[in-house]
Amino acid sequence: MKPLSVVILAAGSGTRMKSELPKVLHPMCGRPMIAYALDLAAASGIKQPVVILGESAEQIQSHLPKEVKIVIQSKPLGTGNAVLLAKRAVGVSGDVLVLYADTPLLRRTTIQRLIESHHRTNATCTLLTTHLADPTGYGRLLREATGEIVGIAEEAEATAIQRAIREINVGPICVRAQALFDVLARVQPGQAKKEMYLTQAINLLAKEPGTKFQAVRLEMAMEGLGVNSQHEMAKATAIIRQRIIDSHLNNGVTIVDPQMTYIDHGVSIGHDTIIHPGTVIESGVSIGRRCSIGPFARLRRGVALADEVQVGNFVELVRTKVGTRVRMNHMTYLGDTTVEEEVNIGAGTITANYDGTRKSPTVIGKGAFIGCDTVLVAPVTVGSGAVTGAGAVIPKGHDVPARGVVVGIPARPLGKAGGPAHPLEKSEPPIRKQAVKKPVKKKPVKKKPARKPAKRPSRPKRSTRPKRPTRRARPTRPRRKARRVAKRPIRKASKTRRARPTVKRRR
Repeated sequence: MKPLSVVILAAGSGTRMKSELPKVLHPMCGRPMIAYALDLAAASGIKQPVVILGESAEQIQSHLPKEVKIVIQSKPLGTGNAVLLAKRAVGVSGDVLVLYADTPLLRRTTIQRLIESHHRTNATCTLLTTHLADPTGYGRLLREATGEIVGIAEEAEATAIQRAIREINVGPICVRAQALFDVLARVQPGQAKKEMYLTQAINLLAKEPGTKFQAVRLEMAMEGLGVNSQHEMAKATAIIRQRIIDSHLNNGVTIVDPQMTYIDHGVSIGHDTIIHPGTVIESGVSIGRRCSIGPFARLRRGVALADEVQVGNFVELVRTKVGTRVRMNHMTYLGDTTVEEEVNIGAGTITANYDGTRKSPTVIGKGAFIGCDTVLVAPVTVGSGAVTGAGAVIPKGHDVPARGVVVGIPARPLGKAGGPAHPLEKSEPPIRKQAVKKPVKKKPVKKKPARKPAKRPSRPKRSTRPKRPTRRARPTRPRRKARRVAKRPIRKASKTRRARPTVKRRR
């Protein structure tokens, strides 16, 4: 078998992502996008792939392993120029596998089929193709009537008949190194963008006499999805996440709602463990068997759970090791903590592990009982079988002894506990005794009989009827003397003389 070299193209600027972060460093299920291309290189048996980097070389280089060979493309002159720059690092002997860093959905088995087909058929160049219902934006694969591949037509340069072709070029190729670099030296940059494309080299190679082209078709068309925008990255991330969940389901893990569960790459979960909705499990987490996680729990990097651990709702763990049969069912944060076996952690327990400059550890011994709303200010150690009262604040450096009981703010010792989850022993005297003053005995004093008060004469009861308000006296005026009027005699009418008739006056 001919020696194989791998070249990964990661020099694109990714302007359509509209982000300051380089495209190949965007996280997808806990890993940068370029890590999936490195996995494909490892699947082909290559430990030292050549990675072509562009403007953001320093930023991307910090995320790559040390054994990777790096080639810098100072100017963006196209994919053809990028592969040509790798000639010195790759050499001209054997075959070259060209991969793209922005196609994270390709499976290892697909790349292995590509390499095996290339070696089995002794082809000059083997392409990876697929059929799409809507091939807009992809290069079309051109074939003769006999099915022989004659080239690739890019979208911008394709004719109307060529655009109707649904078979596209996915991107990765396996090609003989000598033939590839010979045609790349003859490729002329385009007039519009002044760039050299790898597809131009393939078209030149197809015209060479004696060349043999082979195509390997994808089993699932979605594997060829390239990531050039945030929308495409969201679609690719959802597909990768579903693959991860399917692998855990196949290993005996119960996931109540796969659509509401987020598990990153590189997570180990034992069988018969139940993952409830809303749970987020980041890379590097290890979960034992018969555990219960969630709902709405978050397990961050550096978390290792033993068997039969219960992690309930709104619990966050980071860099924490938990022993068997530990229960933390409600609203808890543990950071940089070691929890031994059979510990019960009450609701609202917090480890204050960060003081603004450094993070300190916390140790909780076997069988300890941590009361609700306990604050453990690191560094601190809670001994085996110890009990903390509800709302206790344990300052840093004030370790709780084994079977000790502490309460209050700040926590003070109260006594000893008979064991985990048992009432306190009343027979145990308190640690601090308060001084009690003895009462002074006084001589009894004879009390004289109290004198009865003398009876007073009873008074007549006053009327309860309210008094009428007194009227204010008006000032008296002197009376006038009355006139004396002489009485006139009444004259009687004579019988002979008639009375004068009264005449009404007109108004």
